Amino acid sequence: MNVLLIGGGGREHALAWALSASPLLTKLYAAPGNAGIAEVAECVTLDVADHAAVLRFIEDHDIWFVVVGPEAPLVAGLGDTLRQAGIKHFAPSKAAAQLEGSKGFTKDLCREAGIPTGAYGRFSDAASAKAYLATQPVPIVVKADGLAAGKGVVVATTREEAEAAIDACFEGAFGAAGAEVVIEEFLDGEEASFFALCDGTTALALATAQDHKRVGDGDTGPNTGGMGAYSPAPIMTPDMVARTMDEIVRPTVAAMAARGTPFKGVLFAGLMITADGPQLIEYNVRFGDPETQVLMLRLKSDLLAGMLATADGVLDAFDLRWRDDAALTVVLAANGYPGPPQKGTEIKGLDAARAVEGVEIFHAGTKRDGERILADGGRVLNVTALGATVAEAQARAYEAIAKIDWPGGFCRRDIGWRAVAREKESET
Repeated sequence: MNVLLIGGGGREHALAWALSASPLLTKLYAAPGNAGIAEVAECVTLDVADHAAVLRFIEDHDIWFVVVGPEAPLVAGLGDTLRQAGIKHFAPSKAAAQLEGSKGFTKDLCREAGIPTGAYGRFSDAASAKAYLATQPVPIVVKADGLAAGKGVVVATTREEAEAAIDACFEGAFGAAGAEVVIEEFLDGEEASFFALCDGTTALALATAQDHKRVGDGDTGPNTGGMGAYSPAPIMTPDMVARTMDEIVRPTVAAMAARGTPFKGVLFAGLMITADGPQLIEYNVRFGDPETQVLMLRLKSDLLAGMLATADGVLDAFDLRWRDDAALTVVLAANGYPGPPQKGTEIKGLDAARAVEGVEIFHAGTKRDGERILADGGRVLNVTALGATVAEAQARAYEAIAKIDWPGGFCRRDIGWRAVAREKESET
């Protein structure tokens, strides 16, 4: 079958890499794709915000299945357009995508369904937000309600910092995403990323992962879209996985179905593992980035078959197999990120890096200029490796990074530090 993949980041390169291995695939198209995706798919220029243009492309190229990678077209309702046109797809509806499109919506759903999450308030003006803030302890979390590319969250350690974050939202720092603000209780624990395929009724847990949001070593500096990840996450024991499914994921699927807006796609739960168990920080309605990169390296099953089972509503008769190996990915970002990144710098040494055992390189913000690969975004490359342990995967990833010649970029040097420390403790 011909498949169209929407998106052009590191997540989409990892998905394209996995989809390209499916025996069910005839041809893979990607819109817009990137320099790395072009190695496994035909990249096409297509305005995905123009749904009529997307439908014309689907008809002209005999597309049988559409996979939507990023959140923006999901929240904009591309899934609804595809469903109304009778095109099979892997994407939740616009109504279901509110789980990511509005943090306040998700918090309200949690309250109604008894899903464990931090206490919160939601506000449409600075004065009422600050009045609520005055009654709460710090640290505290201030979030723009809408989509802000992973940057609309401030973990404030002082009231002054929290008030500044509130002002930033209402003064337009995040555009329409900051028209409403959610103020949340600070949850103490260890974060984990949890994914489940959902077909509207059944939820199938995927492998676990842990992301690194802060830009600097030692989890310092501002939040980013993610500077690295590894899988599996040791904090997600079998008991914790079972509790997450029973206390968070399945109640969410049931609540969405009861509302008449069943969730079909991949549900990404950002968790805080506290002394009392898992609590939901927030939902995303698509695969995570950079977690997808490590999940795809560990996935043994046919990704396309799993997505089709999700679309067809038959996950109750489906399962996925995973490699026992660990996977780790390190994000190489352009200088300046998470602020305005330096674009256009040349990246050399990718072939030598890819030759390291167990390594795959997924492109995020790149473009090709003749024979040259240039940086074209904030997060630019994902150097990803498999290993028998997280420590081995980490060593391979950084060995590959050492072969990349790119003065215009940087990376964290401690990705996977929690898991590596646990492995060392278990050896003693």
